[in-house]
Amino acid sequence: MQITDFSFFLNNLSEKPLRVLDAGIPNSKYIPLDLSINNKALELIDVSSSLRLGLYINTHIDENKGLVAFGGYKEVRNIYQRSNYFNRENVEERNIHLGIDLWCPAETPIYVPLQGEIHSFKNNTHYGDYGPTIILKHVINNIEFYTLYGHLSIASIMRLEEGQKFNKGDCLAFLGDPSVNGDYPPHLHFQIIKDIQGFKGDYPGVCSKDDLSFYSNNCPNPLLLLKNL
Repeated sequence: MQITDFSFFLNNLSEKPLRVLDAGIPNSKYIPLDLSINNKALELIDVSSSLRLGLYINTHIDENKGLVAFGGYKEVRNIYQRSNYFNRENVEERNIHLGIDLWCPAETPIYVPLQGEIHSFKNNTHYGDYGPTIILKHVINNIEFYTLYGHLSIASIMRLEEGQKFNKGDCLAFLGDPSVNGDYPPHLHFQIIKDIQGFKGDYPGVCSKDDLSFYSNNCPNPLLLLKNL
């Protein structure tokens, strides 16, 4: 299936927005957030500090009378420069974000947007990585794809089993805090993956410019499901 066909398929799974947070949160309470290299305000902030970055994000949410900040698909960011996991010697920098981030408090419940089953889960403990992560497998109209949920709480992956079934709207997990989520302000990294490529409990959520064409095709915009935030 070509990416245009797959994107059309995803976009037409539901006329209404699908939600990974409380469906009662109105669109007006989702506030766009720019964490790209083009945001000059970030030049005045130590973005390597989860405390200082979190203060910036929470202030942005409060000033706009929101509840959740969101954004980041294919956003070029500097916040990964603090971690050698994204910046290894003689390898092109990985700084292009491949999912949508939803910034809200630790322990916020995460819900299943579409019926699926547990493909895999793992605590990815590299500094700056996902921390606890769940990947769901979905098969709809004989089309198989995956959704990834990163930066969760430890408790979220304690009692899971591969193959465990979840219905749309079921509570899947809860957000972790900086002590377990890779040292970020609390948020959900939500990503769609067409071909999981053999990964288990993990999949690249940030890529280099050289690899962007491949990942753009394999990881389409999550707003195809979340729609008009």
